[in-house]
Formats: sequence, C-alpha cells, structure tokens
Amino acid sequence: DNTTEGKWDSLPVKLNDGITQTLSELGFTHMTPVQSACIPLFMRNKDVAAEAVTGSGKTLAFVIPIIEILIKREDKLKKMQVGALIVTPTRELALQISEVMGQFLQKFPQFRQILLIGGSNPIEDVEKFKEQGANILIATPGRLEDMFRRKADGLDLALSVKFLEVLVLDEADRLLDMGFEASLNVILGYLPKQRRTGLFSATQTQELEKLVRAGLRNPVRITVKEKGVAASCTQKTPARLCNYYTICRAEDKFNSLVAFLRQHKHEKQLVFFSTCACVEYFGRALEALIKSVTIHCIHGKMTHKRNKIFSEFRSLKSGILVCTDVMARGIDIPEVHWVLQYDPPSCASAFVHRCGRTARIGNQGNAMVFLLPMEESYVTFLSINQKCPLEQMAPVSDVVDVLPKVKALALADRAMFDRGMRAFVSTVQAYAKHECSLIFRVKDLDFVALARGFALLRMPRMPELKGKNFPDFIETTIDTDNIRYKDKQREKLRQKLLIELKEKREERAAAPKRHNDKNKAWSKQKNRKDRRRKTAAKRNRDEGSEMDDEDMKELLKDTRLLKRLKKGQISEEDFEKQVTAGPKSQRKTAACLSEDPPSSAGEKDE
Repeated sequence: DNTTEGKWDSLPVKLNDGITQTLSELGFTHMTPVQSACIPLFMRNKDVAAEAVTGSGKTLAFVIPIIEILIKREDKLKKMQVGALIVTPTRELALQISEVMGQFLQKFPQFRQILLIGGSNPIEDVEKFKEQGANILIATPGRLEDMFRRKADGLDLALSVKFLEVLVLDEADRLLDMGFEASLNVILGYLPKQRRTGLFSATQTQELEKLVRAGLRNPVRITVKEKGVAASCTQKTPARLCNYYTICRAEDKFNSLVAFLRQHKHEKQLVFFSTCACVEYFGRALEALIKSVTIHCIHGKMTHKRNKIFSEFRSLKSGILVCTDVMARGIDIPEVHWVLQYDPPSCASAFVHRCGRTARIGNQGNAMVFLLPMEESYVTFLSINQKCPLEQMAPVSDVVDVLPKVKALALADRAMFDRGMRAFVSTVQAYAKHECSLIFRVKDLDFVALARGFALLRMPRMPELKGKNFPDFIETTIDTDNIRYKDKQREKLRQKLLIELKEKREERAAAPKRHNDKNKAWSKQKNRKDRRRKTAAKRNRDEGSEMDDEDMKELLKDTRLLKRLKKGQISEEDFEKQVTAGPKSQRKTAACLSEDPPSSAGEKDE
C-alpha cells in the first residue's frame, strides 16, 4: 500500500502527452516514490544519485527523463548522434531496459535505440549501428568499451557520443563489484563533461561513493526508505516480502529443495546457487526429478542462449529458473512467488538483491535461504549488516531421498558424473572465498556429508582434501573410469585420449632414467667444470682485477697443477718442475698456493 506517491499529473513538471499515454497503456496510473523524486530533478538539469529498495520502479525514473530531455533539445539529434547512454552490469538487465524503452519510443519514432551486449558478434553490432544509427545506447560495459575501439571497422563511437545529454549507470554498485571499474574509466574518458548523470542502485558502497564524487557534479542524493521503518535501521528489502530461513544438514539439503519445489509446482520460482557448475549439475538433476514443470538454467558462462531463456521464463505463468547471481540484480520477472537461495551468496549485499526478484512494485512475495546448522549465526549478521530480518521456517515436510536417483544419472552418463565433481569442487572453493569468513569456514565443513548431499560416486581430487581420509564415505564399487558418455562422439574422443595417455605413460616407463652428474661420463663432467672456471675468471676480470689474460691463464694452469698434486696424481718434484718452467711473476703465486697443506686424496673438486 505504501508504494505510490500520487498520480503522474501531480509532478511539478508536465510530461509529454506521448509519455502519459504510454504510461496509461502500461497500467502505471501512479508513481512510486523514487520516480516522483528523480524525474523532476533530472528534468531540471540535476545530477542524481538514487538509492532505493529493489523493485521500487527505478527503470522508469530514468527512462522518462531521458525521453523528455531529448524531445526538448534545441538541435535535433541526427542519425549517428547519441543523446543518451545507459550502462548496466548484465545483458538480461540491458535487454529488460531496452524493452521498456522500446514501449515508450513507439510514440517517438524520431528516436532510435540500440542494444550493445555480449553474446553476439560485435561486427554485427557495428554494421547495425552504421546502417540504422542510434540516439539512445543501452549497453554492458565490456561490449561498449569494445565498440569505442572499432574505428578501423568504420564506427567512430567517440564522435557520436560528443552530443551526449544524459548518462545513466544502473545498478551502479554492481558495475564496480563485478570488476568493470577499468572499463567504466575508459568509457567515461570518451564522454563530454557537460552532461546529466544518474546513478541508480539498491545499495550504497564505498566504491560507489568514490564514483559519485568523481563522476557527478553537485549531485542530489535520493534515498527511498520503507514507510513505518525507523530511519536508523532502514530495511533494504521490500515491505511486502516474507523472508524465511530453514536449517538442514548437508546430506538433506537437496532432498529438502526437491520436496519444496514439488509442493509448489504451480508457482513461479527462482533457485539461486553460488556457482555456474552447481547450476549445470543441480539444474539437470531437477529436470529429471520434477516432472510436468518447465525448468530453465542461466549462469554467467552461457553465451548465446541466455537472452532466449530469460525471455521464455519471463513469459511463463509457472516454472523454475535455476541461476547464479547473474540474475540477482534489477531483473524484473513478473509474478515470482518464491526466491530460494540454496547457497547463501558470497557477498551479503547480494542477499538483498536476490530476495528483490519477488515482491516487486508492492506485490506480495516470499524468499527462503537454506542454511547448515553451523551457519545459523548468518541470520543475525543479515539483520544487523543488511537490515534484513529473517523468520525461521519449519523443516520441509514429506522429504523423500532422491539422491540414489541422482547417482543413477551419474552412472548412466559420464557428463553428469563430471558435472557433479565440478559442482562439489566449485562449492568448496566458493565457500573458502566467502565474505563472512568467520561464519563460513572451510575447516568447519563436513566434506563427507557434503559429498553425500551432492550424490557423488567418489571423493574428488582437490587441494582442500589432500592428505585426508574419509572412512565414513562409501564410494561406488564401479570403476568410475569405465562410466561412458551418452554422447557417442564425445565418448569416442575420450577413448582416443585415453589411448594416447596410455602410450605416453608406456614411453616414459621405457625411457632411460635421467642420471645426475656423478654418473655422467668423466669428459662431460670436466667440460662443465672448465666452463665454471672460465666464468669465475671472467667475473674476476669484470670486477677490476689487475691481471691480464696471460697472467690469468698461468694462474689457472698452476691451480690445476696444485689440485693434481693434492689428489696424488703427480709428485711434488713434477709439480715444482712444471711451475718453475712458467714466468717469474707466476712462480710467486705458485709458491703461495703450494704452502697450503695437501688435503686427502679423495677431496672433491670445488
């Protein structure tokens, strides 16, 4: 009930008729607080840094001012002149903003927009831009930075953005969090200083504060808080979100998830995992275990399929989307009933963003996180650190052991076996990198229970398990090397590689063992010693020795003779004869050398 802030005609600035008509067609009769605060400021040439809870309508808060500013521009934009740039961290969010912008631009055919995101051929983007032109760019940082370097392909984007009026950084804290800082600095270097800039985010960070100071001119800061919540402890999740947690053992965790999803078959649900490998593994397992339900998987390592999967899931009335944090920010999926967090996110602020995929724009929603018994203190941490209180939910009822079925899937297809091993390894590694290292500690993990929960056939080989024994873990009696791929082509390639590996091992076994210097031929040892002596002599010369080359040769000769004497290879009489046969200057040196008492005959060289 506390999501609206009056009708659109109550704004202190009048909106264009085309915009109000589109708002009416889309069913947006009232503004949200962030919209009523940002739109007038943006339209009055102010820079804006807005923080508002996820699902509060931030997209329209910058889409509407962008169109208004471009309409009122005195010099109309030409085909290749960019008037507005929206930068966002993920391609799904960029796609979503593009859809919203497209709905408004139907009333303003004089403006064209272009979407520049990963997952497509950059040359195609260049050709599309050159052919159609664009006044509004919606892009992810990596692809946009690449486009600025395409002058050789006939696209001078640096020239096009000289006419820029508005820059928007959506989910600005996430842009910095995902390591786009270098790309952003490159992009900002191409943009004109005289522009309006808007930063929109659900959370504020120190890095974001630096960006505000560096990129905005006297910005107006807007913080939209939930009504009825004390200012000192502002809740960061939507007021109509019911946030739960449940405690379960590692070996029961997946069984509980499957039971919960089966009980909510006719609802729309998001299931978050910590790694791409877990999405691949558990997503396939869920597809086999939960019948008559559409299940999709999305993670950051997918390239071409992501946009299609995202669009398909948005249009569903019910279904399950298994995903990583690539879907945690700003994504607006209609009517999500449950957000389930199988793994707590490595970053505490991501917890808030994950939950925000439900209960959007005043709707009811539910979220639940699965925690191990040793992780229960995370609940207290979230309530203090993220102002996000959680309520405990009773353990899931009617839980059935589905792990034997998952093992059967791994035995039937090596691809599934490989996925399980990768998922386990990636989970342990993600656990080690967790931001809350006092709560999530690898040394507290029960690796046997975790491996059982992953339905592994054997323990993987990884540094964290090196030197440890697991007598409680019962490995499969089947030799896992004999598990075959269902894909015949892939299995054929594996068998070929196995043969090559076997041949290499046999070659190594047949090859003569390497010998150390003691077992080498005497002539080779002598050559090596001679090289050392020459190097030492050269070093002495370089360090400023007064001896010339001739003297140095004589000294080396005398040294060799002395060593032969010490080893009993020549008599003292022979030694004296050969030394005294040299120049007078060297006899003194030889005499000095010969004063040392001879060592045992078995003394080693050097």
